[in-house]
Amino acid sequence: MSVVPADVLPGGAVAAEEPPAPAAELGPKARVWPSLVAVYRAQLSRARVARIPLLFVATFQSIGIMILMRGVVDGGGEARAVVAGSSVLVVAFVALNLLAQYFGQLRASGGLDHYATLPVPPAAVVLGAAGAYASFTVPGTVVTAVFGCVLFGLPLAHLWVLAAVIPLAGAALAGLGAALGLLAPRPELATLLGQLGMSAALLLGVLPAERMPEAVRLARDLLPSTYGVEAFARTFADGPEWAFVLGDLAVCGAVGVVSLAVATWAYRRAAVR
Repeated sequence: MSVVPADVLPGGAVAAEEPPAPAAELGPKARVWPSLVAVYRAQLSRARVARIPLLFVATFQSIGIMILMRGVVDGGGEARAVVAGSSVLVVAFVALNLLAQYFGQLRASGGLDHYATLPVPPAAVVLGAAGAYASFTVPGTVVTAVFGCVLFGLPLAHLWVLAAVIPLAGAALAGLGAALGLLAPRPELATLLGQLGMSAALLLGVLPAERMPEAVRLARDLLPSTYGVEAFARTFADGPEWAFVLGDLAVCGAVGVVSLAVATWAYRRAAVR
């Protein structure tokens, strides 16, 4: 009895080896910009109804602060600081406070797993959510600035600077808020950190820097929104020094890039856990 090899056919011919199946081609990687736009639109439509009432709260809060400060501050540099700080406070309330709460709840509820299954780069998730939340601050910031200028008798000629202040300060504060929410171990702690950040923006941004102790001024320089406040406040002068305005905006933009990079790293760290 003979043993026939398995690779030999009954007719004696050697079976031809089948060529290996071609590897399945992977789809192209998702690009950052289209993914960012998709996340931005989704977040904007999702949060529109829930965040609009909170935007009114942020606007009325800033207007109320200016009315209270009107009895203490008459005009000059202090009035400029109050109006600029109150306007940027609307951005801090939404971009820092609410975004910290959102990412804290998203992490606690397992919502990051949903984004992890999508072909969306981490940077697009962070930037899209930050941009959507920052977009809600535009009407409230403009209304607050106009009301403050009328209340304190400041010129309205250079309010167009808000077109640069809002996105740059919003990026810096939104990145900080997202990082706080993603790094906080519990959503309650994320809410607390967001509230503390907004309180810091209130105390260090609205109050005139000339009346602060030196140690508090140093802490004020570390707050991302400070440079947006300074840039906006400089435009109320009779002859604005635009070189300093551009310098403050550049620093605010640089801080925004760093804070959004930290938020993206925090998102990757939280998504893999």
